Amino acid sequence: MSKIDVQTLKKWRDENKEHQLIDVREPWEVEIGHINGIHITMDCFLDSIEKVRRDIPVVIHCKSGTRSAAVVHHLIKQLGYENVNNLEGGINAWSNEVDSNIEVA
Repeated sequence: MSKIDVQTLKKWRDENKEHQLIDVREPWEVEIGHINGIHITMDCFLDSIEKVRRDIPVVIHCKSGTRSAAVVHHLIKQLGYENVNNLEGGINAWSNEVDSNIEVA
């Protein structure tokens, strides 16, 4: 599975590298803290598949990386996406390693 660590994502953001960030957590989790991007809950993901871009790198994240790993696996294995990455450690890792001001549920 394709994955990306939070330091690489931070570098992409700092360098304005074009990418799409998708948060698959529940709405109440996003209300507590988020790192921007678009929000598509895991259970509604297939209903919103047209929002997932194929022309730029896509980074999927959740709280710890487990739910997003399942989404990435499905996108690659079942739907033929190629440039989709799971954020290792999810928003927990982002909060711990990049921005401690981000609250995590």
